[in-house]
Parts: sequence; structure tokens; C-alpha cells
Amino acid sequence: MTDIQRTVDAVWRIESARIVATLAKMTGDVGLAEDLAQEALVDALTQWPVSGVPQNAGAWLTAVAKRKAIDGWRRRQRLDERYRAIAHDLSETTEDEWQPIDDDVVRLVFTACHPVLSRESQVALTLRVVAGLTTEQIARLLLVPVATVQQRIVRAKKTLSAAHVPFETPDPSEWMSRLSAVLGVVYLVFTEGYAATSGDRWIRTELAHEALRLGRILAELLPREPEVHGLVALMELQASRFGARVDRDGAPILLTDQDRSRWDRAQIERGRAALRRVDELVRGRGSYALQASIAECHAIAPSVDETDWDRIVVLYEALGRIAPSAVVELNRAVAVSMATGPANALIIVDRLASEGVLRGSHLLPSVRGELLARLGRVDEARSELMAAAGLAGNDRESAVLRAKAAAL
Repeated sequence: MTDIQRTVDAVWRIESARIVATLAKMTGDVGLAEDLAQEALVDALTQWPVSGVPQNAGAWLTAVAKRKAIDGWRRRQRLDERYRAIAHDLSETTEDEWQPIDDDVVRLVFTACHPVLSRESQVALTLRVVAGLTTEQIARLLLVPVATVQQRIVRAKKTLSAAHVPFETPDPSEWMSRLSAVLGVVYLVFTEGYAATSGDRWIRTELAHEALRLGRILAELLPREPEVHGLVALMELQASRFGARVDRDGAPILLTDQDRSRWDRAQIERGRAALRRVDELVRGRGSYALQASIAECHAIAPSVDETDWDRIVVLYEALGRIAPSAVVELNRAVAVSMATGPANALIIVDRLASEGVLRGSHLLPSVRGELLARLGRVDEARSELMAAAGLAGNDRESAVLRAKAAAL
């Protein structure tokens, strides 16, 4: 990959949501907005090696995409009042003046999560246009084939266009019909930032921070919805460990080796305050709040050995009842291994393996390898860890798994 390609990729990771949101506001079409942004990226790859990277790369991409939209309208001979207003606005705007409105990203999320789309399409489209993830990254995150993700995104764009869905924050009366999907995709965006599924970076902080910002806005919009506060609590508590999760070279530092003095105590307190807000609403803790409760156990523990693993096991059991999934069960197995030993945990993991869940994911063989190593079954452990390394899409994570196997 050339330096220019790396630069374009970096700009896209950081600016894509705002660029697409700005274009969607202009065109009224999320699918068209994403297509225009992609065309501008192609122009950047051909022009920046000659002209150099502009000082405000996001503004450059947005301006180019806007001009492409106007050119398209010209070709279709749709020079109506809307076109003239946009063209005038563009002529009056310079790159240095480009200031995307933050709320446009919120509108983008609500638009991508419109009820006219299936839940699967809502998630795929939002991860694409808000998080700027590639179809390969989305496929890894959702544990589905790349072709499936591509079909969902194409279908979602066509559906929004056919239904003439406006680019706007819906009326408050419509929020609840979209809330579950919105919270789900915000959490997936944060998850990709917390532990990237591919690439050579273990943490994509800009992505996680954007998800957290969106979560905080949602908490202001819906102050009496406990799951919104639960999600904010979870993200605050998880993000508090960012300063200790990688070394100076960007290599991952596992929980057992992290310097807990580098955890952001102020952020931990914000997370705990959000969790208290959930309880004040007296409607019980939902799936995000339960996950936040687990994160809180880690955040307040002086060390791994002093963590309340018994409580974490109970919390995972509760989470498994209201939001059952193979990943939750696998995480419960990890907690069980710390609470009562690896033998009990291996029974859970082997059952998951026999059911064929998480096939193609590195998660199950990586956990199984750790458990086998603790049980002294070194050859089997090494084989599982190497298998996990081969399945891991993130270069940093793959290197950690290979190092563990080599250490055995």
C-alpha cells in the first residue's frame, strides 16, 4: 500500500461519517451520498500524488463530491431551485470554512435505521456509511459472508431511495421504533473501534470516540430510556482502558498485563454514574447495562486476581437469558475459568464447538487454546492458538496469538 493510499484510508476512517452525512443532507439520498463520497476518494487517489494532500482533506473530499452531484444534476437537466441554491452555497464556501454539523451524523444514523429496512440491512448500511467500514470488516464483525453484506447494503440503498426516505431526525414519536436498531449499530461501531476486526491497528480510537459521542447525544435526546444510559455506561467504562491497551508501538497489552494506573478514572466514574442513572429509572438493567455491570467489575478491581469473577459469571448468565448468543456464552466460559478453573470452562467451549457456532471466527479457538494451555495440554493448545491466528483478521491480534503459541 502506498503512502497516499494510507493517507486516504486514514482520512476515510476519521471523516467518512461526516462527509456522507453532509452529502446526504445535500442530496436527500443516503445511497447516492455514499456513492459520491467513494467517487471523491478515487479522485483523491489520482490527484493527491501530484498536487499533494490538501490541508483539510475532509473538506476537499466533500467539495469534490458536491461538484459531482451538481454535475450529475446538470447532465439530467434538473436545474431547479434546489440545484441553484446548492450551487450558490458551494460557490460561497471555501475549504477552510467547511464545518460539518455534528447532528448530521445523528440524522444519518436515524435515516439508515429507518423501519422500512430490515434489521440486518439497517446494521450493514449504518456500519458502512457511518463507521466507514469495508464490506470485509462488516462481514467479520457480523460473522456473515462478504457477499451477504454487499447484498444487504445495495438492497438498503435501493429501498431508502424507492421509499423516498427523508434525511432528517425523525419526530420524537418515531424514535422508539428505531431506538433498538440505533443503539445496536452505535454499539457495533464502538466495538469495531475497541477491537478492530482487521488492519494493523488494535484500537481505532476515533471510531470508538465517535460512537461514544453519538451515545451521549442519544442520552440527552432520550433521558428516560435506561438502555441508552446503559450503552453509554458500557462505552465509557470500556473506553477508560484505552490508554493501557496498547504499547508505544501499538501492540496489544492484554488485561492481565495492563497498568491499571493508566486507566481513566474520571471516565470510569462517568460510566458508573450512567449505570446509576439506569437504576434510578427503576425499569431493570437490560443487555447493555448488564454488559456495563461486567465492565464495572473490571474497572473497580485492583487486579485480575482480585476481580469478582463469581459476580461476573452471574452477570453473564443473566445476559445470556435476555440476549443469548454464542459470544456471550464464550465470554461466560472465560469468566467461569477464572472463577472455578479451566476444566469447567472447557466443557462450555467444547459444547459450543460441537454445535458449530462461531465457525470461521478466531474467538472460539483462541479461548480454547488458552484453556488447554492452563490444563497442561500443550500440543493441543498450540494447535488451537495457531488456528486462531490464521483466522484473525487483525494483524496485531494475529501476532499476539502466534506469540502465545510460540511461548508454549
